[in-house]
Amino acid sequence: MPATTAARTIVSRRMARPARREQLLQAAAAAFLERGFDGTSMETVADHAGVTRMLVYRHFESKHALYRAVLTSAIEHVQLAVSPDAAGSEPGIAGQLVLAARQTPDAFRLLWRHARHEPDFAADALAFRRIAADFADEILRDLIPDPRRRHWSATLVVDFLYAGICNHLDEGAEADDAEFARHLHRGVAGMITAWQDGNQRQT
Repeated sequence: MPATTAARTIVSRRMARPARREQLLQAAAAAFLERGFDGTSMETVADHAGVTRMLVYRHFESKHALYRAVLTSAIEHVQLAVSPDAAGSEPGIAGQLVLAARQTPDAFRLLWRHARHEPDFAADALAFRRIAADFADEILRDLIPDPRRRHWSATLVVDFLYAGICNHLDEGAEADDAEFARHLHRGVAGMITAWQDGNQRQT
């Protein structure tokens, strides 16, 4: 149940500003994921966080700003976690992405699945997808020389990784994250090997 006004006031006094902002982002991600952008109000976010609506507005000037901050937070977690140097090892980038997703599971799913269906944020979500595909394209450069086939492959790898992780967040247990990351990594490796074999037969 939502916290009472008195309880919300007590809670708000105990939390430092950075921690409070992170709490609000997590609460907003959960609310937006559950209700969508139009179905979520700042009051809804406040109820999820157990604070007053006024406190939410102290950190975020509008619902639009809050939604975009949730997306930015998810992107930053991915950027901080992922390194191209991990591409050749197991669980590699798959493991890094699983770790990033587990840190902000609702925001991760919001970014990959839902934001592109929100008119005001579709461009942000699509831009992230392009950046992720370009990142994969660069990693695959020495493995798949043909630019067109490499582009296809990069897009498919990104879709496989992010959609798979979203499904795992829906249904899997955190205790299985490491095993799932290895499973995901091997799936990507298998696809790349198959694409390389196919390219060699056609040349």
